[in-house]
Amino acid sequence: MEAGKRKYQILSNSMLKVFAVITMLIDHTAVVFRSRFNDVFLLFSSFSMTYYELMRFIGRWSFPVYAFLITEGFLHTRNRRMYGLRLLLFAFLSEIPWNLEHTGILYYEKQNVFFTLFLGYVGLCMIEKLEKREDELKHEILLLFLLLISFVLNADYGYIGFAFILVMYLLRKSLICQAIIGICLSSSHWKIVPSFALISLYNGKRGFIRNRFLQLLFYSIYPLHMLLFYFIKHSLGGY
Repeated sequence: MEAGKRKYQILSNSMLKVFAVITMLIDHTAVVFRSRFNDVFLLFSSFSMTYYELMRFIGRWSFPVYAFLITEGFLHTRNRRMYGLRLLLFAFLSEIPWNLEHTGILYYEKQNVFFTLFLGYVGLCMIEKLEKREDELKHEILLLFLLLISFVLNADYGYIGFAFILVMYLLRKSLICQAIIGICLSSSHWKIVPSFALISLYNGKRGFIRNRFLQLLFYSIYPLHMLLFYFIKHSLGGY
């Protein structure tokens, strides 16, 4: 049974990263370039779906995979502090591109998803301390404080995204429980089922994204694509 299970676990960490990036790009393409179009992709009886809705549907698959990758990074990184600082650095680097992509100006009321990923990562650090029973009251208070920040900050996916990352870590030994609770917790609900189907194919291997350049490239795609989308839309007379 175990051998049969391993047979279908064909996706490395790197392949999951590629999947997360592609679905995120599809989602942002819909938000920036397709939101004003209502051309129908599928029409069946009383059900219809536009290309915009289809692309947003596919885009919902990215965050659960990113959340899963954060837990994997937390569990396997050699330098916890550097991993967290890298997330925070790209949160700040991505903020102006995020604002420009969504509004065409330097202000947007929501913050980018890297802040949610960073807060979730720090939350995992707090949970690990609690699991080791180190200064429990202190780390419980810090965990609640992080939840409050995720609510007030209004970053993409917000406090639900923060809680989602914690769930992915706490239920990491049971994919079925992880999927059920994750789907119930997410505002997208059943739309993220394909994400967990992909995660179930994870083989625990690192894959081709190994050196520092490729790692930084993976992070850099987020702010760089938003700048590119902004310039394209601006050149087309958008905003």
